[in-house]
Amino acid sequence: MVVDFIEHYARLIVAYPEDISIQMDEDGDICSVMLYANPADIGKLIGKEGKMIGAIKTVISGCKAKDGKSYRINVEACH
Repeated sequence: MVVDFIEHYARLIVAYPEDISIQMDEDGDICSVMLYANPADIGKLIGKEGKMIGAIKTVISGCKAKDGKSYRINVEACH
C-alpha cells in the first residue's frame, strides 16, 4: 500500500515518470523505502528545503498507526 502510493505520487510530479522505481527492505518494525528517479527529477522529489519529501513522509506516517511500522524514505538517482 505504501509503496504503491509513493510510486504513484512520484510519477505525478516528475518529468520522467518511466524512470521511477522503488525498493523496500523490511527490518522488524522499520521499513526502508528507496525511491529511484532520473537525476533531473531528484530536486522535484525533494523540494525546496525538503518540503516535498517531508510531505510524503507525513502522509505515510499515518500508516504507522495502522500497521505499526515506521517508514524511512530515501531518494536516489537511478542507475
